[in-house]
Amino acid sequence: MMELFLLGLLVCSTITGLLTEAVKRLCEEHGLNYYANTLAGIDATVVSILVGVGYVLFTGSVVTAQVVISIIALIFMSWFCAMVGYDKVVQAISQFKTYGKDE
Repeated sequence: MMELFLLGLLVCSTITGLLTEAVKRLCEEHGLNYYANTLAGIDATVVSILVGVGYVLFTGSVVTAQVVISIIALIFMSWFCAMVGYDKVVQAISQFKTYGKDE
């Protein structure tokens, strides 16, 4: 399940980053003011919901509380990745997973 979530996060963060850059350039071209983190948050929300709904429809999964919570987590993590970068987020997750195993 974690591998699938990370794959979804990779897809969402990549699309969110590209979409955010495209919208930024469009806003700059038209002289519109924007807040980059808010724009990234809106893009991450839209992309994550679309990816989550697409996954449910494609696999024929039943919408359960676990699926809804995963989509909500995907929204926040995708937004975080858009602001910080996917590599840093994966590094932090891997550190959490290995924390305490050395003891």
